[in-house]
Amino acid sequence: MTDITDKQATALKKSKEAYFTASQGQLIWQRFKRNRSALIGAWTLIILILSGIFAPFLTPYDATIAGRDKGYLNGAPQIPSFCDDNGCSLRPFIYSYERTRSIKTNFRWVTEIKTGLEDRRYLQFFTKGVEYKYFKYRINLPGKALDFTIPGIEFETHLFGVDKGKIHIFGTDSTGKDIYSRTLTAINTSLAVGTIGVFIAFVMALAIGGIAGYYGGWIDSVLQMATDTVRTIPSIPLFMALAAFIPDTWGAEARFFFISMVLGFIGWPTLARRIRTHLLTERSQEYVLAAELSGASSSHIIRRHLLPSFTSYIIVDLVISFPYMVLSETALSFIGLGLKDPVNSLGVMLQNVTSADVLLNYQWYFIPVIFFIVLVLAFVFVGDGLRDAADPYGGSKK
Repeated sequence: MTDITDKQATALKKSKEAYFTASQGQLIWQRFKRNRSALIGAWTLIILILSGIFAPFLTPYDATIAGRDKGYLNGAPQIPSFCDDNGCSLRPFIYSYERTRSIKTNFRWVTEIKTGLEDRRYLQFFTKGVEYKYFKYRINLPGKALDFTIPGIEFETHLFGVDKGKIHIFGTDSTGKDIYSRTLTAINTSLAVGTIGVFIAFVMALAIGGIAGYYGGWIDSVLQMATDTVRTIPSIPLFMALAAFIPDTWGAEARFFFISMVLGFIGWPTLARRIRTHLLTERSQEYVLAAELSGASSSHIIRRHLLPSFTSYIIVDLVISFPYMVLSETALSFIGLGLKDPVNSLGVMLQNVTSADVLLNYQWYFIPVIFFIVLVLAFVFVGDGLRDAADPYGGSKK
């Protein structure tokens, strides 16, 4: 019993030493791991982000009109199976389909053909398909001087496909485009818009909030007037005016970067206020006064001493800002003020679910809605978990 007690005491002593000598990041990670919903949200978020990044490989067809299936418009999802009336197979398969029109309702119906083994289309993995490129960037902004292209690396391998014909596990839309391919591509686009918007808002918030909080006085008053002015601008009228300003000749890339920058320029005031509040309380601390007496410049004190003192809170604010940026892009695209076809984004895809015809006959159009809800909830759970973990007084010291 004495040996066991000594071992437990040694382990307890080591755990206490590890706790008191751990860095701020390690403490946040330990508290974050104890939050099960935040961990589930983090893993879900990682899976969705990777799915968006590797969408060309994970999807069998091009998400644009070039990858449409002309013979399968508004087609229902095709779910592979292993068994049917003709027996079972070790390889999953689907059947061919034919389209018929109902005379009574004038709707097109999809009829599955099940005649024999020769009509099976077997699922295959790592198939050759349409070529795609990674690290390819083609920027086509207004003015030829701003245009540039990075060729990228070319691939043609896709995760899955069928031995003949095509497969659409999420169905197709009214133009025959594969909804599964469009959904993963849309996740990548919406996250890219959110990333650019958050980055712009982050840089502006650090600059404006840092200057206002450190210097105070009339500089703080002027910057706070500018912050309040931006916060009071109504979003919907602003975006309607910007939508009228965007020329029809602008390409998808130009519209993409324009919307991203607008979201960033109107999304910085909240974070800037939090940075200002923290710096107002921290600038009179002894370590700041010591740095000033040592001859350190104001920019050096803000960058090396003040901002790192609450880096964890800034990271939490950035994570929490992501779903709002994605929601803003989705809402703008949904009401026709943001991205438009041929760009694939979650907001653009949500435009297709507004008609009663879709609700009654083409319910698979709502599959991207599920991905959108899961993406936003994952960000919310991760943000809440990080906020609780970054609070030194909010968790126990187990």
